[in-house]
Amino acid sequence: MNQDMNRRTFIKRTSLLTASMALPTILPASALGRTGRPSPSGRITLGFIGTGGMGSAHLNGFKNNPRVEIVAVCDVDRARREAARERVGNGCRAFVDYRELLAEDGIDAVVISTPDHWHALSAVHACQAGKDVYCEKPLTLTIGEGRELVDVVRRYGRVFQTGSQQRSGSEFHRACTLVRSGRIGTVHTAHVGIGKGTESDWVADSEPPPGLDWDLWLGPAPAVPFNSLRHPYNFRWFWDYSGGKITDWGAHHNDIVQWGFGMDGTGPVEIEGTGTFPAKGLFQTAMTFSVTYTYANGQKAICSTEGRGVKFVGTDGWVHVDRGFLQTEPAELKNEPIGADHVQLYRSRNHRDDWLDCIESRQKPICDVEIGAGSVAVCHLNNIALRTGRKLRWDPERGCFPDDAEANRWVDKPFRAPWSY
Repeated sequence: MNQDMNRRTFIKRTSLLTASMALPTILPASALGRTGRPSPSGRITLGFIGTGGMGSAHLNGFKNNPRVEIVAVCDVDRARREAARERVGNGCRAFVDYRELLAEDGIDAVVISTPDHWHALSAVHACQAGKDVYCEKPLTLTIGEGRELVDVVRRYGRVFQTGSQQRSGSEFHRACTLVRSGRIGTVHTAHVGIGKGTESDWVADSEPPPGLDWDLWLGPAPAVPFNSLRHPYNFRWFWDYSGGKITDWGAHHNDIVQWGFGMDGTGPVEIEGTGTFPAKGLFQTAMTFSVTYTYANGQKAICSTEGRGVKFVGTDGWVHVDRGFLQTEPAELKNEPIGADHVQLYRSRNHRDDWLDCIESRQKPICDVEIGAGSVAVCHLNNIALRTGRKLRWDPERGCFPDDAEANRWVDKPFRAPWSY
């Protein structure tokens, strides 16, 4: 496909393609032979959607992996896009619009590392195009997007890894194994420390930098003028693109709470908290906060700006875990050999390789889409409690706040036209 093709022509063409793929046909991975034959290189062919930040890190992580071949990159920022293409070399193609990349037949799977407001839409379209997906956390911008994404991944039979890589960390695996195996007695509380948010000064709107397609960067988000505080890193502090510290670091540590509590597939039933928000500047998300969420069995988690990592507290001790850190009480638990009498949790030693293994086996990876959607839903519930300023009841099975029409308006939000699934 000509990379410089008229975007309007492309949209018309891909609209027909999307309509033709609306049937729930399950497509096998082309790395294993989408047409019954292995790819010419015998490797899994990858495309990258978003090449800055974690996209750049993933490009480095996959570039020298002998199991894969990177064949395409996509970014709305020309400088990042061209830098990524040069790093890959070997005829790697570069695209501005991710839909052009997805229309390519020679791509087995995609790595999505866009700002958060793009995750669900590009991932849904990737699944519809028959690609397996590795998508960065936080998986979605809303709870509703998570439910849509789970449904689409299942309908199209895709292998989907959420980039919550702490589940592949040995310290987190050990911590959750000890907790789930009753080594600290009955676990009643988890303390989740994720640090503070921030505020900004006022900065005037301006023209976007040369080579940045600002309208495409906004995509499904409301149209606003470019501002240097919105792009690149600081998108995290705007509700239209992210959920602040609670979805940034909270997506990591609340995911570990879900794992340690054994709550994958469900969520809390009650949420309440308090927080402070920026008093000046452009940023919108919470700066300080303490939110308590309670599960149906009475277990509680307290997510706040205090401390770091996750500390599980039980009737007979505690386990405190963070990246590269594990402490326990009793102290000897830290080095206790994991044996047959422990709960046997999924073991992954490398998050990217686990995804590749599952592309080949067609099994669910360690942080499957349903796990990622459930963990980020906890973060969204935290934010909804802060923004409404009151105690909320949540039904994780129905995905709504029972008898609370006002709170239910926060569960999802529309895309800016003409963007849609």
